[in-house]
Amino acid sequence: MIHLYKELQPADTFDIRLPHALSTQERQLVTLFYQPLTGAEPISLYLTLWAEAEQMPGQQMTHYYLMNVLGLPIGKVFEARIALEAIGLLRTWKKEDTEQRSFLYELMRPLDADSFMKDPLLSMFLFSKIGEQAYRKLRQRFIRPVRDTEFKDVSRAFIDVFKPVSTNIPSELQVGTENSKPQKVYPFYFEQFDFELLQAGLSEQLVPSSLLTLDVREAIAKLAFLYRLTALDMQKVVILALDDDLGISQERLRKAAADFYKLTVSKEPPKLARVYEAPATVEDSIQKTKDQELQHYLESTAPVQVLRDINNGKEPLQTSVQLAESLIVQHGMPVGVVNALLEYVMLTTDMKLPKKYVETIADHWVRKNIQTAKQAMELARQEHDKYTMWKNKPQTSAKKNTYSKNRREEKVPDWFYKRKDKQVEGPSEAVVEATDFEKERQKILEKLSNQQE
Repeated sequence: MIHLYKELQPADTFDIRLPHALSTQERQLVTLFYQPLTGAEPISLYLTLWAEAEQMPGQQMTHYYLMNVLGLPIGKVFEARIALEAIGLLRTWKKEDTEQRSFLYELMRPLDADSFMKDPLLSMFLFSKIGEQAYRKLRQRFIRPVRDTEFKDVSRAFIDVFKPVSTNIPSELQVGTENSKPQKVYPFYFEQFDFELLQAGLSEQLVPSSLLTLDVREAIAKLAFLYRLTALDMQKVVILALDDDLGISQERLRKAAADFYKLTVSKEPPKLARVYEAPATVEDSIQKTKDQELQHYLESTAPVQVLRDINNGKEPLQTSVQLAESLIVQHGMPVGVVNALLEYVMLTTDMKLPKKYVETIADHWVRKNIQTAKQAMELARQEHDKYTMWKNKPQTSAKKNTYSKNRREEKVPDWFYKRKDKQVEGPSEAVVEATDFEKERQKILEKLSNQQE
């Protein structure tokens, strides 16, 4: 989350492209086939973009709007976006200039049920998520039964009906065909598979190179990726997939790869996991301090929820929400920094949010290029005396200690631990003038120790 500002920020704008109307059938496919793969949040983002594109085409919006609609922090919105990109439901373009960064989101049509089930990666991923029984029910519901074998396909091909004519199309109107490849249903770099090594071990007489068409090569690469098979392993799979006429079909390739995997690796089907969900690092495995817990909360929570939590669960006024939105959208401040600013000002002004005072500190933080909640909290402690002068109000020594330079430990305010309590027990003790902050810190320590046990 710390480096997310390099990828996406709430103030970044976006447009939506919906090149074709999506049907109710496709909505069902997205919900029943794709949602088990990605989870609910990416599909919610997809359906939200879909609805916005149908109702207000061409209208530019900010990602802060998506955060409010989805109820997600900017990091979750970004993760939902790249999940949609990975499974082929979204394509993203980015444009950057000196003052603004904008995106163009193009919604892609989901695969039909038959194509989805034939894709080795998507079908196996879905099978591992929902289980055999639910998978069979989906097939029965969406896959049409095979036509009677007595019928024969007599449809004419294009070249049977039409013939070429000499027509010179102006070059600026021609679509480039050099090095063009069929559009992939989802991004998959099958060129990374070592096809030279694969063909080096196959006899040209037994497996002519002409059999390895683009579709067959892509199927081979996907199966090798799914089952973690090498090019040498795939040589045996290709030979097993040959039919009586020495031809290769994608269906026989899938069956041969599955049989080879069961015989040589494991009888349990493989599973897929997201690579960007990295395992916990050594730093993550170490128990977080109270300060680190607060920093994580400020980085991952929407400003509206922070205002609500600080105010003991009560809904914030619209003016406070608009102030937070202006800092994010108009001034481009990261969410974690805005949350740290709101928390600092409210705890040092008896739960008030003076707009001019907030904007004065915000201007200082923008010029200091503060990008994280941690940096914001540290600067607030260092400049607390200066900010007190800006506010031009006397401070009690008790409140001043909350952000004193010499008090760098056990400074998490009480509201942070009370935000999950369902019952509100009168006014918040963290903002009462006569509050003994040393006793409050002891209460926090006791709560933390009880949670750890």
